[in-house]
Amino acid sequence: MIYEDEELVIVNKPPNFLTVPDRFAHKLPSIYKFLQKKYGEIYIVHRLDKETSGILCFAKTKEAHKHLSQQFEKRTSVKIYLALTDGTFHKKEGIIEGNLAEDPNVPGKMKVQKKGKASRTDYKVIEEFKNYTLVEANIKTGRQHQIRVHFDHIGHALAIDPLYNKKQFFYLSQIKRKLNQSKYEEERPLMSRTTLHAKYLKLIHPTTGKEIEFRADLPKDFRAVVAQLRKHNVVSY
Repeated sequence: MIYEDEELVIVNKPPNFLTVPDRFAHKLPSIYKFLQKKYGEIYIVHRLDKETSGILCFAKTKEAHKHLSQQFEKRTSVKIYLALTDGTFHKKEGIIEGNLAEDPNVPGKMKVQKKGKASRTDYKVIEEFKNYTLVEANIKTGRQHQIRVHFDHIGHALAIDPLYNKKQFFYLSQIKRKLNQSKYEEERPLMSRTTLHAKYLKLIHPTTGKEIEFRADLPKDFRAVVAQLRKHNVVSY
C-alpha cells in the first residue's frame, strides 16, 4: 500500500498479480479481491496487465470513482511507465502514434491498424545500454497493451514480452559470455515477466481538489536486470 484515505487507495502492485479476477480462473489472486476483503466496497479506476508492476488506483466511494474515472477518460491524470526495450534509439525523445485495434488473427493481441482507436505514447530515453534501452513512457491514451504495441511498432519491443517479442525470460548469459556455473546446472532467468513498470501517477484528489503524486520504485527482479546491464552491457564509444 502506498497511500489511502476515505476516498481512494493507491497500491504498488507486485508483478504476476491480476488487477481484477480472471473470468475463467476465479481462484487466481487479484488486487481487487484483496482490497474487497479489506474494505468491503471498492471500485476499479484503472488496470495493469498481470505481469506489469507498479501504481494502481482504486476508489472507496461511488462519487470518488466517478471523479477519478473521468480524469483517466479525459487524460488529465498523468501516468508514466518505465520500460526496458530491445535495441538503441536514434532519437532520445519522441512521440509514437498509431491507432490500436485487436489483431483479427490472434485473440487478445492488439495491433496498429487504421481503423483502430487513436493512441499516443510519448517516450524519453532514461538510460542506454549496448543492446537495450531503459525508456520512460508517458501514455496520453489508455489502450490495451498500448506501450507494448507502440514500442514493438517502432522496432523496439519490450526486452521480455511473450506476446509481442516472443521472449519469455531475461538471462544473464544474454549479456555476459562466461558464467561461473557447472555445465550441468540450468541457468535461472534474472527476470521472467514483461519488462514494464508503472512508476508515477499524478491526479486531482476527488474531495480536496489538490494535485497528488505517487511514485513506485522498480521491484527486485527489474532492478536486478538493470544492475547487470550496467555491469555487462555498457555502451562503448
